[in-house]
Amino acid sequence: MSSVEAGRSVGTEDLGAEPPELSPAVRNIAFAVIAGGLLLAALDSTIVATALPTIVGDLGGTEHMTWVVTAYMLTQTIATVLAGKFGDLYGRKTIFLISVVVFTIASALCGLAESMTWLIGMRALQGIGGGGLTVTATAMIADIIPLRDRGRYQGSLGAVFGVTTVLGPLLGGFFTDNLSWRWVFYVNVPIAIVILVFAVRLLPTARRAGRPVIDYLGIGFVSAGSAALILATSWGGSQYPWDSVVIIGLFAAAVVLLALFVYVESRAADPLLPLRLFSSNVFSVCVVLAFIVGFALLGAITFLPTYLQYCQGVSATGSGLRTLPLVAGLLVASTASGNAVSRTGRYKPFPVVGSLVMAAGMFLLSRLDEFSGFWQTSLAMVVFGVGIGLTMQVLTIIVQGTAEYRDLGVSTSGVTFFRTMGSSFGSAIFGTVYVATLTPKLGAAILASGVSQAQATNPATVTALPAAQRAPIVHAYAVAVQTIFLYAIPVALLAFVVALFLKQVTLRGLARPGATDVGKGFGIPDQRSSAEQLEGQVVRILRSRFVEAVPALIQESGTGFDAVQLWIVRQVAIQQVRVGFADPLVIARGRHMPVGVIEPAIADAVAAGLLVADAKGLTLSPRGVAGFRHVVEAFIGWLTTQVENTSGAPLDDAGRAELRKLARRLAVSMGTPVADPVELAGTGFG
Repeated sequence: MSSVEAGRSVGTEDLGAEPPELSPAVRNIAFAVIAGGLLLAALDSTIVATALPTIVGDLGGTEHMTWVVTAYMLTQTIATVLAGKFGDLYGRKTIFLISVVVFTIASALCGLAESMTWLIGMRALQGIGGGGLTVTATAMIADIIPLRDRGRYQGSLGAVFGVTTVLGPLLGGFFTDNLSWRWVFYVNVPIAIVILVFAVRLLPTARRAGRPVIDYLGIGFVSAGSAALILATSWGGSQYPWDSVVIIGLFAAAVVLLALFVYVESRAADPLLPLRLFSSNVFSVCVVLAFIVGFALLGAITFLPTYLQYCQGVSATGSGLRTLPLVAGLLVASTASGNAVSRTGRYKPFPVVGSLVMAAGMFLLSRLDEFSGFWQTSLAMVVFGVGIGLTMQVLTIIVQGTAEYRDLGVSTSGVTFFRTMGSSFGSAIFGTVYVATLTPKLGAAILASGVSQAQATNPATVTALPAAQRAPIVHAYAVAVQTIFLYAIPVALLAFVVALFLKQVTLRGLARPGATDVGKGFGIPDQRSSAEQLEGQVVRILRSRFVEAVPALIQESGTGFDAVQLWIVRQVAIQQVRVGFADPLVIARGRHMPVGVIEPAIADAVAAGLLVADAKGLTLSPRGVAGFRHVVEAFIGWLTTQVENTSGAPLDDAGRAELRKLARRLAVSMGTPVADPVELAGTGFG
């Protein structure tokens, strides 16, 4: 029997490939490389905030300050969409390496910036590399980690993404105080070079089967339309009057481009954002809420360090530490709300209450001035963080738990996309309000204090001024930051009104296992396909229910096998699929047991007519092939029932086909992702 015939006889055609078998040490290093890339990209969304006041004092350009954040977020959003598709087309490793190179070069050029325009341009380039790193990091888990371990590693990536919200402001402040703000960017270079070297050596080259369809028109129109809208809201009232030709033209261009995006999406073969998603009340409300949450969160993270450094005279490092109450409130509320939804399935109260708490937090932040004490400031931040946390985590869970199978990947990405776009808009609009308020007040304060523009825009020199000169300048900054949060209160109240329209429906089990993944709350881009998300659900089912189900599966198959016979038949089938025959010594080594332990099982299976032994080794007899087919079919049927029971709805044809393919891989080619092989040896599938 040829190896090709052997594979077909066992019924394993179109099984799909598993990642290469890496040793635990190599696998962990490869994962560290991927996590390092994600850490760099995620950090650069928040690390700049505490350095911004010093950057402005050095380079000038207060009116462009928020573009240092906005430019990165905007290009990162666009790159995230492109990188996922290009990874499928050219290989994830290739895109990961290109992203590291782009990110490294851009980081070095950011550190060398001699003007605000230069810095903003390089931040935009850095965002392209950061977006590629973020999305390929999550996708490449499938290229190095066996299916049975994938959920654990995905959760670790989520934690890395979430922790950057804490580390970013702290590291940004530390480098600014102890080295220079330029080291906020320089520090990326040596780390990225190390990541690049190890990535070239350790990461496998793999790409998905088939050629993906890339919605270039959709990506182009939504990117251009969003950029036009952000420019209009950022320049209006500061660079140009609101009724100027430039601002009106930008708004008009945004409307036309976004309308074209909707038109293209309605006709695209594989749209970036299928319009059918918006027929769901749940999805539509969630993306609006995600936009508002992103808007509020990044705006707060950007301007609170400015308030703390100018108005309360703390250092850049101190401002990072002083924002920890906000992050703590966010983390605790986010994790608690996610776990509560996973236990009860009730999600609507969280965004409703969360938006009100968020509005209350913004109100408290708008009351802060140069005389506010530590506890007043911390309380305002905690309340605001709790409001964000109650809303943010559950949005991903809701969408994952209500989307159709075919839309699992794109619906999750949609929430992330809108949250990131909200962050870009929040940074731009908050910046416009800040500049419009600060410019006249700071000008008057400079005249009253008799200091230079350079002195008044550097937090260190402002703090060093005599009290009489410092007071009007500090007051100008306090009023500007107060105005930002005062104007943001209606946005939070809008979120409350929107949340009232959110329908409570039954959540499927697919959402629940991710409830404790903090990274989901921070919107880690998830470009996994529906099939890859299905893999995660199947692994969780097998870990929790499979061992107890094996005896019933054997009985249902009607083969008459006992557990030991099925075990040895399966071991032979695995080797037969790979090389055309099975060697008892190889089977024993693979299960870390002496060959003498399995020899009686082999002899019994040969005597029962299930195996054929010859000079080459062992193969399945026709009876063994037929019996194993029956067991595999019973396994597929059982797994389908479990998935549908967990999901609360039947799979569509595409889902059933994907599940069948996955089940055959699990049953034949890769080993069951549960517990220890020795523990399962007596059950029949170990």
